[in-house]
Amino acid sequence: MHPIFFKLGPIEVRFYGLMYVIGILVGSVLIKSEVRRKLIRLTDDDVMNFIVWTVIGGIICARAYYVAFNLSYYLSEPAEIPAIWHGGLAIHGGLIGGALAAWIYLKKKYVPFWRMADAVAPAIILGQAFGRFGNFMNGDAHGMPTSMPWGIVFPRTSAAGAQFPGIPLHPTMLYELVFNLSIFAFLWFALRKKEHKDGFIFAMYFVLYSVGRFIVEGFRADSLMLGPIRAAQAVSLTLVVAASVVIIYKRLWEPKGSKG
Repeated sequence: MHPIFFKLGPIEVRFYGLMYVIGILVGSVLIKSEVRRKLIRLTDDDVMNFIVWTVIGGIICARAYYVAFNLSYYLSEPAEIPAIWHGGLAIHGGLIGGALAAWIYLKKKYVPFWRMADAVAPAIILGQAFGRFGNFMNGDAHGMPTSMPWGIVFPRTSAAGAQFPGIPLHPTMLYELVFNLSIFAFLWFALRKKEHKDGFIFAMYFVLYSVGRFIVEGFRADSLMLGPIRAAQAVSLTLVVAASVVIIYKRLWEPKGSKG
Protein backbone atom coordinates (compact mmCIF):
# COMPACT_ATOMS: atom_id res chain seq x y z
CA MET A 1 0.00 0.00 0.00
CA HIS A 2 1.08 3.59 -0.64
CA PRO A 3 -0.50 6.82 0.61
CA ILE A 4 -0.26 8.67 -2.72
CA PHE A 5 -2.87 7.86 -5.39
CA PHE A 6 -1.02 9.78 -8.07
CA LYS A 7 1.47 12.61 -8.42
CA LEU A 8 1.58 15.21 -11.16
CA GLY A 9 4.58 17.48 -10.76
CA PRO A 10 4.29 19.15 -7.35
CA ILE A 11 0.65 18.06 -7.00
CA GLU A 12 -0.05 14.98 -4.88
CA VAL A 13 -3.43 13.28 -4.60
CA ARG A 14 -3.45 11.08 -1.51
CA PHE A 15 -5.77 8.17 -0.84
CA TYR A 16 -6.61 9.67 2.56
CA GLY A 17 -8.05 12.83 1.05
CA LEU A 18 -9.48 11.04 -1.99
CA MET A 19 -11.54 8.72 0.21
CA TYR A 20 -13.06 11.69 2.02
CA VAL A 21 -13.98 13.32 -1.30
CA ILE A 22 -15.58 10.08 -2.54
CA GLY A 23 -17.40 9.69 0.77
CA ILE A 24 -18.80 13.21 0.53
CA LEU A 25 -19.91 12.76 -3.10
CA VAL A 26 -21.59 9.39 -2.50
CA GLY A 27 -23.04 10.61 0.79
CA SER A 28 -24.56 13.67 -0.87
CA VAL A 29 -26.43 11.42 -3.32
CA LEU A 30 -27.80 9.28 -0.48
CA ILE A 31 -28.78 12.30 1.61
CA LYS A 32 -30.58 14.01 -1.28
CA SER A 33 -32.49 10.79 -1.90
CA GLU A 34 -33.54 10.54 1.74
CA VAL A 35 -34.50 14.22 1.94
CA ARG A 36 -36.89 13.73 -0.97
CA ARG A 37 -38.28 10.46 0.42
CA LYS A 38 -38.87 11.95 3.86
CA LEU A 39 -40.36 15.13 2.36
CA ILE A 40 -37.90 17.30 4.25
CA ARG A 41 -38.26 20.91 3.15
CA LEU A 42 -34.78 21.44 1.76
CA THR A 43 -33.81 22.10 -1.86
CA ASP A 44 -30.84 20.33 -3.45
CA ASP A 45 -28.84 23.54 -2.96
CA ASP A 46 -29.85 23.60 0.70
CA VAL A 47 -28.71 20.01 1.09
CA MET A 48 -25.31 20.76 -0.46
CA ASN A 49 -24.88 23.80 1.79
CA PHE A 50 -25.85 21.64 4.76
CA ILE A 51 -23.24 19.03 3.77
CA VAL A 52 -20.51 21.64 3.25
CA TRP A 53 -21.05 23.28 6.65
CA THR A 54 -21.40 19.93 8.41
CA VAL A 55 -18.20 18.58 6.84
CA ILE A 56 -16.27 21.76 7.71
CA GLY A 57 -17.49 21.64 11.31
CA GLY A 58 -16.70 17.94 11.50
CA ILE A 59 -13.16 18.24 10.13
CA ILE A 60 -12.27 21.18 12.37
CA CYS A 61 -13.48 19.45 15.52
CA ALA A 62 -12.07 16.06 14.47
CA ARG A 63 -8.64 17.64 14.16
CA ALA A 64 -9.00 19.70 17.34
CA TYR A 65 -9.99 16.57 19.27
CA TYR A 66 -6.97 14.66 17.97
CA VAL A 67 -4.57 17.54 18.61
CA ALA A 68 -5.90 17.95 22.17
CA PHE A 69 -4.99 14.33 22.94
CA ASN A 70 -1.48 14.81 21.48
CA LEU A 71 -0.92 18.34 22.71
CA SER A 72 2.72 18.01 23.74
CA TYR A 73 3.70 16.86 20.24
CA TYR A 74 1.75 19.57 18.43
CA LEU A 75 3.04 22.30 20.73
CA SER A 76 6.55 21.29 19.70
CA GLU A 77 5.52 20.90 16.02
CA PRO A 78 2.84 23.57 15.43
CA ALA A 79 3.27 23.40 11.64
CA GLU A 80 1.83 19.87 11.80
CA ILE A 81 -1.49 20.99 13.30
CA PRO A 82 -3.22 21.65 9.95
CA ALA A 83 -1.53 18.67 8.22
CA ILE A 84 -4.57 16.39 8.20
CA TRP A 85 -3.18 14.58 5.15
CA HIS A 86 -0.71 12.97 7.57
CA GLY A 87 -3.64 11.43 9.42
CA GLY A 88 -5.11 12.44 12.75
CA LEU A 89 -8.87 13.03 12.47
CA ALA A 90 -10.77 11.66 15.47
CA ILE A 91 -14.26 10.52 14.49
CA HIS A 92 -15.77 11.34 17.88
CA GLY A 93 -14.58 14.91 17.58
CA GLY A 94 -15.91 15.00 14.02
CA LEU A 95 -19.34 13.82 15.17
CA ILE A 96 -19.48 16.56 17.79
CA GLY A 97 -18.48 19.28 15.34
CA GLY A 98 -20.66 17.96 12.53
CA ALA A 99 -23.71 17.65 14.79
CA LEU A 100 -23.26 21.18 16.11
CA ALA A 101 -22.88 22.65 12.62
CA ALA A 102 -25.90 20.64 11.42
CA TRP A 103 -28.04 21.78 14.36
CA ILE A 104 -27.22 25.45 13.70
CA TYR A 105 -27.92 25.16 9.96
CA LEU A 106 -31.16 23.22 10.37
CA LYS A 107 -32.42 25.59 13.05
CA LYS A 108 -32.08 28.47 10.61
CA LYS A 109 -34.01 26.47 7.98
CA TYR A 110 -36.72 25.37 10.47
CA VAL A 111 -36.03 21.71 9.70
CA PRO A 112 -36.43 19.11 12.49
CA PHE A 113 -32.93 18.02 13.53
CA TRP A 114 -33.80 14.39 14.33
CA ARG A 115 -35.62 13.78 11.05
CA MET A 116 -32.63 15.07 9.11
CA ALA A 117 -30.28 13.09 11.37
CA ASP A 118 -32.05 9.88 10.31
CA ALA A 119 -31.61 10.88 6.66
CA VAL A 120 -27.89 11.48 7.18
CA ALA A 121 -26.93 8.51 9.41
CA PRO A 122 -26.42 5.90 6.63
CA ALA A 123 -24.24 8.34 4.68
CA ILE A 124 -22.11 9.02 7.78
CA ILE A 125 -21.25 5.38 8.40
CA LEU A 126 -20.58 4.77 4.70
CA GLY A 127 -18.25 7.77 4.67
CA GLN A 128 -16.44 6.34 7.68
CA ALA A 129 -15.92 3.10 5.76
CA PHE A 130 -14.31 5.03 2.89
CA GLY A 131 -12.18 6.89 5.43
CA ARG A 132 -10.86 3.64 6.93
CA PHE A 133 -9.64 2.54 3.50
CA GLY A 134 -7.75 5.84 3.41
CA ASN A 135 -6.24 4.96 6.79
CA PHE A 136 -5.19 1.58 5.40
CA MET A 137 -3.37 3.14 2.45
CA ASN A 138 -1.89 5.75 4.78
CA GLY A 139 -0.69 3.12 7.26
CA ASP A 140 -2.24 4.74 10.32
CA ALA A 141 -5.07 3.83 12.75
CA HIS A 142 -3.13 0.56 12.92
CA GLY A 143 -3.24 -2.45 15.20
CA MET A 144 -0.88 -4.28 17.50
CA PRO A 145 1.48 -7.07 16.39
CA THR A 146 -0.23 -10.36 15.53
CA SER A 147 0.69 -13.89 14.51
CA MET A 148 -2.60 -14.29 12.62
CA PRO A 149 -2.18 -15.15 8.92
CA TRP A 150 -3.93 -11.92 7.87
CA GLY A 151 -1.43 -9.72 9.72
CA ILE A 152 0.01 -7.01 7.48
CA VAL A 153 3.55 -5.60 7.40
CA PHE A 154 3.27 -1.89 6.67
CA PRO A 155 5.94 0.19 4.90
CA ARG A 156 8.53 1.74 7.21
CA THR A 157 7.54 5.17 5.90
CA SER A 158 4.07 4.80 7.43
CA ALA A 159 3.12 5.39 11.06
CA ALA A 160 2.44 1.66 11.50
CA GLY A 161 5.71 0.61 9.88
CA ALA A 162 7.73 3.16 11.82
CA GLN A 163 6.32 1.94 15.15
CA PHE A 164 6.59 -1.77 14.27
CA PRO A 165 9.13 -2.15 11.44
CA GLY A 166 8.88 -5.49 9.65
CA ILE A 167 6.25 -6.87 12.06
CA PRO A 168 2.80 -8.13 10.97
CA LEU A 169 0.01 -6.04 12.53
CA HIS A 170 -3.72 -6.35 12.98
CA PRO A 171 -5.24 -4.37 10.05
CA THR A 172 -7.66 -2.63 12.42
CA MET A 173 -8.64 -0.10 9.78
CA LEU A 174 -9.95 -2.98 7.64
CA TYR A 175 -11.73 -4.53 10.62
CA GLU A 176 -13.59 -1.28 11.14
CA LEU A 177 -14.22 -0.89 7.40
CA VAL A 178 -16.08 -4.23 7.42
CA PHE A 179 -18.02 -3.26 10.56
CA ASN A 180 -19.00 0.06 9.01
CA LEU A 181 -20.16 -1.46 5.72
CA SER A 182 -22.25 -3.98 7.65
CA ILE A 183 -23.86 -1.21 9.69
CA PHE A 184 -24.56 0.81 6.54
CA ALA A 185 -26.26 -2.20 4.93
CA PHE A 186 -28.44 -2.72 8.01
CA LEU A 187 -29.43 0.96 8.28
CA TRP A 188 -30.04 1.43 4.55
CA PHE A 189 -31.68 -1.83 3.55
CA ALA A 190 -33.51 -2.78 6.76
CA LEU A 191 -34.27 0.07 9.17
CA ARG A 192 -34.81 2.72 6.51
CA LYS A 193 -37.72 0.80 4.97
CA LYS A 194 -39.87 1.29 8.08
CA GLU A 195 -41.14 4.65 9.29
CA HIS A 196 -39.99 4.75 12.90
CA LYS A 197 -40.11 7.78 15.14
CA ASP A 198 -37.62 10.48 14.21
CA GLY A 199 -34.18 9.81 15.67
CA PHE A 200 -34.34 6.00 15.71
CA ILE A 201 -31.96 5.37 12.80
CA PHE A 202 -29.53 7.99 14.11
CA ALA A 203 -29.61 6.47 17.61
CA MET A 204 -29.10 2.97 16.18
CA TYR A 205 -26.14 4.27 14.20
CA PHE A 206 -24.53 5.38 17.48
CA VAL A 207 -25.27 2.06 19.20
CA LEU A 208 -24.00 -0.15 16.37
CA TYR A 209 -20.96 1.94 15.48
CA SER A 210 -19.95 2.32 19.11
CA VAL A 211 -20.14 -1.44 19.71
CA GLY A 212 -17.96 -2.07 16.64
CA ARG A 213 -15.52 0.66 17.56
CA PHE A 214 -15.22 -0.61 21.15
CA ILE A 215 -14.26 -4.06 19.86
CA VAL A 216 -11.81 -2.87 17.20
CA GLU A 217 -10.20 -0.37 19.54
CA GLY A 218 -9.01 -3.25 21.71
CA PHE A 219 -6.65 -4.24 18.87
CA ARG A 220 -5.36 -0.71 18.17
CA ALA A 221 -1.74 0.27 18.85
CA ASP A 222 -2.18 4.03 18.43
CA SER A 223 -5.21 4.73 20.61
CA LEU A 224 -5.81 8.13 22.15
CA MET A 225 -5.65 7.62 25.91
CA LEU A 226 -7.41 9.01 28.96
CA GLY A 227 -4.84 7.97 31.53
CA PRO A 228 -4.90 4.14 31.44
CA ILE A 229 -8.19 4.04 29.48
CA ARG A 230 -8.58 4.08 25.72
CA ALA A 231 -10.54 7.26 25.00
CA ALA A 232 -12.49 5.77 22.09
CA GLN A 233 -13.64 2.83 24.22
CA ALA A 234 -14.77 5.13 27.03
CA VAL A 235 -16.68 7.36 24.61
CA SER A 236 -18.12 4.36 22.76
CA LEU A 237 -19.42 2.78 25.96
CA THR A 238 -20.97 6.09 26.99
CA LEU A 239 -22.67 6.47 23.59
CA VAL A 240 -24.06 2.92 23.66
CA VAL A 241 -25.62 3.52 27.07
CA ALA A 242 -26.90 7.02 26.22
CA ALA A 243 -28.37 6.08 22.84
CA SER A 244 -29.96 2.91 24.25
CA VAL A 245 -31.58 4.88 27.08
CA VAL A 246 -33.01 7.37 24.57
CA ILE A 247 -34.32 4.57 22.31
CA ILE A 248 -36.03 2.81 25.23
CA TYR A 249 -37.30 5.92 27.02
CA LYS A 250 -38.68 7.50 23.82
CA ARG A 251 -39.75 4.15 22.33
CA LEU A 252 -38.16 5.23 19.08
CA TRP A 253 -38.74 1.89 17.35
CA GLU A 254 -42.47 2.59 17.26
CA PRO A 255 -44.15 3.97 14.12
CA LYS A 256 -44.27 7.73 13.61
CA GLY A 257 -47.14 9.41 15.38
CA SER A 258 -47.46 6.87 18.20
CA LYS A 259 -47.19 8.17 21.76
CA GLY A 260 -44.30 7.28 24.04
